[in-house]
Amino acid sequence: MAMKDSPSPTGEPQATLDVVVLGGGGHVGLPLSLAFAKAGLRVGIVDIAEATLARIGRGEMPFLEAGADELLAELLPTGRLELSSSAEMLQRTRHVIVVVGTPIDEFLNPSMTVFERTVDQISPHLQPGTLVVLRSTVYPGTSEYMESSFEARNCDVQVAFCPERIAEGHALEELSSLPQIVGSDDDAAGDRAEKLFRNLTSDIIRVSTKEAELAKLFTNAWRYIKFAAANQFFAIAHSAGVDYSRLQHAIRTDYPRAADLPSPGLAAGPCLLKDTMQLAAFTADHFPLGQSAMQVNEGLPAYMVEAMERRYGSLRGRKVGLLGMAFKAESDDIRSSLSYKLRKLLMWSGAHVLCTDPHVADPRLVPLEQVIAEAEILVVGVPHRAYRDANLGNRELIDIWGALGGIRL
Repeated sequence: MAMKDSPSPTGEPQATLDVVVLGGGGHVGLPLSLAFAKAGLRVGIVDIAEATLARIGRGEMPFLEAGADELLAELLPTGRLELSSSAEMLQRTRHVIVVVGTPIDEFLNPSMTVFERTVDQISPHLQPGTLVVLRSTVYPGTSEYMESSFEARNCDVQVAFCPERIAEGHALEELSSLPQIVGSDDDAAGDRAEKLFRNLTSDIIRVSTKEAELAKLFTNAWRYIKFAAANQFFAIAHSAGVDYSRLQHAIRTDYPRAADLPSPGLAAGPCLLKDTMQLAAFTADHFPLGQSAMQVNEGLPAYMVEAMERRYGSLRGRKVGLLGMAFKAESDDIRSSLSYKLRKLLMWSGAHVLCTDPHVADPRLVPLEQVIAEAEILVVGVPHRAYRDANLGNRELIDIWGALGGIRL
């Protein structure tokens, strides 16, 4: 049952919700909301996607997240979760977590428009003294920008930046097992944010807002650069006619200084490229290392198609099966997935492309059995576990990941 607001002696509504998560129906906001509710807090979820809210209210997770289905079913009867598509819910709390990231525009520069709209939309609903916590990755200086924007609207709030650090699909585990960075430029705001997140973890790291913003960007850029190094190494070895799987085994086996070298593969998703480009826009020299990483990772699908044409000749009229369309294994998230770019390039080369994915809902996809039966060449876009046990027959298998034991091109 929804809790009712009751007037305080000053006539203002009392805080009947411990925290409200704005954008709480998505991959970052929903696991966080569930984790807070599991810890005993009364949590409000605000999201403009009414269809998503309806699914959550029925006990259906709108995306794959380990352990979330069971936790949602457990929490709904408790009344500690409330759902709304209206920002008016913010009036009932003094802790608001904003899960709105900084998008990049067509020139790969950050766009601040989303934050201007957010401040305009939520300012009228915030109680005096509300703590506003930014959660998604943002361009450095965004926290200060938000604080000054609230001040310009005579909105009495405190601002902190507490970046999410989870791997999608493992959020509920990592929200309690990983340290939480708390970025604040005001001790009182930092203390309140720390107290809030101590409901999830006792391991708190206090820094300034800009330090926290850069820490998040550096983390994602570092991961993206490592993927680019692996993909560049693969391309060098492949062009030299060397079996990269053997080379990789020689480099990493029982050698700790190379243990973190990733396998090659389609490095994508909604964060890594975007955050690397935000860092490039922030630096005076435009971060050439990050831009090179983007060229390597984004160029891998084209390299794969060119290598296939060298190996098989023209692909025109040939049936190619693409296994996996999510941006990473065991996920249903297709945001910025390079499998779709690979599909497009294969089609431009004249191939008839059959795509499949056990987790993704897309009317253009077909069952795995049909792909195996009809395709002449199979290409691993994403190494889902489901493919490891599948009988792929005697089809040619292109597997740059090295997950299924196919040829590397």
